[in-house]
Amino acid sequence: MNRIITLLLLSFCCSSFSQNIVADLKIQGNKKLKSSLVKKISNIKSGVALDSSVIEEDIRLLKLLPSVAHAYYQVFPTEVSSKFNVYYNVEENFTIIPSANIYTTNDDEFAYRLGLYEFNLFGQNMIFGGFYQKDIYSSYAVNFRAQNLFSRSLGLAMNYQNLTTREPVFFNRRTADYKYNNESFEVLGLYQINFSNRIEFGVNYFTEDYQYKSGATDPNVPQALVVRKMLYKLIYDYNALNYDYQSVDGFRSLLNFQYVHARDDSQLPGFLIGWNDFLYYKRFGKNGNWANRVRLGLATNNKTPFAPFSVDNNVNLRGVGNTIDRGTAAIVVNSEYRYTLYEKNWFVLQGNAFVDAGTWRNPGGNFSDFSDSKNLRVYPGLGLRFIHKKIYNAIFRIDYGIGVTPNATQGLVFGIGQYF
Repeated sequence: MNRIITLLLLSFCCSSFSQNIVADLKIQGNKKLKSSLVKKISNIKSGVALDSSVIEEDIRLLKLLPSVAHAYYQVFPTEVSSKFNVYYNVEENFTIIPSANIYTTNDDEFAYRLGLYEFNLFGQNMIFGGFYQKDIYSSYAVNFRAQNLFSRSLGLAMNYQNLTTREPVFFNRRTADYKYNNESFEVLGLYQINFSNRIEFGVNYFTEDYQYKSGATDPNVPQALVVRKMLYKLIYDYNALNYDYQSVDGFRSLLNFQYVHARDDSQLPGFLIGWNDFLYYKRFGKNGNWANRVRLGLATNNKTPFAPFSVDNNVNLRGVGNTIDRGTAAIVVNSEYRYTLYEKNWFVLQGNAFVDAGTWRNPGGNFSDFSDSKNLRVYPGLGLRFIHKKIYNAIFRIDYGIGVTPNATQGLVFGIGQYF
């Protein structure tokens, strides 16, 4: 009711006067989040014209911050004619958040990733944290991201990762297992074009180390390979999503384009890789939420056992297992219907039914590989979400996927946050 009254008052003021001016922007309800940051990223400032569309855009931006659970505004006249105070009211999230991803398959495979992140470092909307992963071998990473470090529009991200896994390598319909290590350091510039559009650009220095462990061999496939590489990255994000606690509505498109080349005399050719995630969410009534993701990926079609796109439990198909295939192009569709089964104060229990499906182009193959039944995989399943509404990304998910295509697996996938 207060929101409706505020909107009516603001509409009346804007229609009655041609020069309504903001006297001051005041921030209320925030404890850890700095008022100075909210003012820095807001378009409403002292002295600008009072505009309801600009205020609504600021509120949408605040709701996207990890530190903000909910935000709304109020407008009150001052004692000076045609001047108004604007109040942004903020309900904060708890932002020191553990992360966890755990999965199993019917091959008794078990792996996990545990992390801890602060999503509002120093009250400045900075993200800092890291993770430890056990997937046969140990791995770790440290991440820092400051979207508004230099201004409302300009920020910086830095990431260090030392990732070691057992990777299956596929050639001539045979498989070999390699110990794979990727040690990388990445620096990205972050630029917000406007509310819905942002870009990231930067470089990644990394070293890949493949060591043969078991399985098939081939004279043309090295059993040991160490390559130092450089990666140039460009990300373009169009985000028109609207959040209302656990419910999401709207469209988002996320493009990731990379060029990779060797930094030494290994003579390995450089290659291009890019993929675009199209996400669409629609609410149905108070409790229903339909969520969809379509990923289209394409890379230079080198005939190599180390192709960049993988079929993986925690990335694209729930229940499929850990990197069971690779390709140089991919089409993946994830669709699920989420339904709020119970909601009380801060707690939400949500159920979901999903279908994950994907197909790949074989390394050196043709686009006709997409229609090859050997490359097509479909995994329907069911899941539960345990959600804390006042802690950022505090969504504990459990999904069980069952493959319905030939030679399929099935298994549980645990994690923090929605799958997409």
